[in-house]
Amino acid sequence: MNTKRPKRLSDTDLTDALATLPGWRLEPSGDGASALARDLDFADFSAAFGFMARASLLAERMEHHPDWRNVWNRLEIRLWTHDRGGITTLDVALALAMDQLLS
Repeated sequence: MNTKRPKRLSDTDLTDALATLPGWRLEPSGDGASALARDLDFADFSAAFGFMARASLLAERMEHHPDWRNVWNRLEIRLWTHDRGGITTLDVALALAMDQLLS
């Protein structure tokens, strides 16, 4: 359960965080802030949906939900904290947790 407000990352913190997140990049979010972004390709729809189901359980526990889009075997993920206006420690934690699901 996320009981405290996550820290918005400075440019330096964001650079350091990206070094620990291979495959993730910065991209504009839907509301003009920066977002962590990653696109994934799976073997088929079932594999993509299975990952989304497992990731959704993590996101729910963290009380932090991704902006994502799925078309057949492709998943586009965007993470940013809307009420903080950018990328926070919570976004990095969710990205790391999703990476663990992939390995």
